[in-house]
Amino acid sequence: MTKIHDISASVCLEKMRSQEIAVEEVVHSIFSKIEEIEDKIRGYVPGSLYKDIALKKAKELDKKIKKDGKLGSLCGLPIAIKDCINVTGTRTTCGSHMLENYTSPYDATVIRKLKAAEAIIIGKTNMDEFAMGTSTENSYFGPTRNPWDLERVPGGSSGGSGAVVAAREAMFALGSDTGGSVRCPASYCGIVGLKTTYGLVSRYGLVSYACSLEQIAPLTRTVKDCALLLNVITGYDPLDSTTLNRAVPNYLDALETDLKGVKIGLPNQYFSEGIDKTVKTRILKAVEKLEELGAKFDTFDFEHVDHSLPCYYIIAMSEASSNLARYDGMRYGLRVEDDGEWNEIYSKNRQIGFGPEVRRRIMLGTYALSSGYYDAYYLKALKVRTLLKNDFLRAFKDFDVIIGPTMPDVAFKFGELSDPLSMYLMDIYTVPINLVGLPAISIPCGFKNELPIGMQIIGRFFEEQTILNVAHAYEQNTQFHEMKPPT
Repeated sequence: MTKIHDISASVCLEKMRSQEIAVEEVVHSIFSKIEEIEDKIRGYVPGSLYKDIALKKAKELDKKIKKDGKLGSLCGLPIAIKDCINVTGTRTTCGSHMLENYTSPYDATVIRKLKAAEAIIIGKTNMDEFAMGTSTENSYFGPTRNPWDLERVPGGSSGGSGAVVAAREAMFALGSDTGGSVRCPASYCGIVGLKTTYGLVSRYGLVSYACSLEQIAPLTRTVKDCALLLNVITGYDPLDSTTLNRAVPNYLDALETDLKGVKIGLPNQYFSEGIDKTVKTRILKAVEKLEELGAKFDTFDFEHVDHSLPCYYIIAMSEASSNLARYDGMRYGLRVEDDGEWNEIYSKNRQIGFGPEVRRRIMLGTYALSSGYYDAYYLKALKVRTLLKNDFLRAFKDFDVIIGPTMPDVAFKFGELSDPLSMYLMDIYTVPINLVGLPAISIPCGFKNELPIGMQIIGRFFEEQTILNVAHAYEQNTQFHEMKPPT
């Protein structure tokens, strides 16, 4: 018999609506799985699970259902939240010693929307410190482990969110994607991760790393679950000037599997040097499957995509240098030194409060913004960003979607990539999307040595529905999304 925690969020919602199962049963099932394997996975920040609160909420919702039968659009579904998104009364640590004991006094806009839809927040998930990393090895609380192989990373920076969804420790989760931080764990953990168009989802209440790049984003088990969650979190927010005031479709109701006439572009640069042979083969086989379903594909060249990685890291680190300047231990955050001049206290607090990767990025960003180097680095990166955007706009004149690998290889072992530059290179296929602001989804499309492979589907601005439809069509005609990790 299928256990409750093994069914998808959308199926679970249907069963609760028909009163086949109770909300309390759903929450108990998820927490039983957490109690069974969390000591191995370590997907949640220690002390950031809210079982008693979740069960109390579940009982309230069960009473409401029995009384009038009404349900919110996410009623009773247990959701995990990346620990850089503010939830009232909970710690928001960002995986850092600097904010280890910080308690949020307010809800992020997406959290208010989740609560209005009656989702149940069950915990805060582990992450690379201040969302800086590709492996979740940079967390102050220690690494999260990949449920497919406990000796391997789950991806990052939203590795905790990816791992708990794959391991059935949550129905779905929210992460944040600055350069692939949702799509990477989705690929490594064999689930669905969607980075939306910049401005579609409010960033209010998200602790900033790089403001012009990051978006709050869903991690789910199926494309249908992704559309279900997307319906709730999207939309204009007067508290966030980066959101756009435009109509948002019902992504769930518009899901379809008809791909007749859909044109797929395959960038030659995404299938040349750097990609693992098995990953390349699986992506191309997935494209063949889409062709069987009615789509057509062709190859093309990007002119400037090879410059995306240095461009991304200059911009991201520069914005990080500015955003993280506020953490001084005097206004808030870790304070370890009281004696000395203000600059000595400031320096000591940051030296101890931040980990090595955060300090590295702050220093590089400060250097890029400094007098004499601004024009040579930061300004030049902004110009390259425009060239990249033009590359994508030209490509979308000929194609409806662009497809390639999410990551160049499957999840690597802990400590295998100790060189920061090697780690940065893992983002080669994901960072162009954030630089341009386009939507992209990662879905499982195969395995290499029993480890998941992710396929990335990129769409035009605000055409999330198109990439969801392509992903849904592929998912409905394959079984990769049904595979469960051995843990």
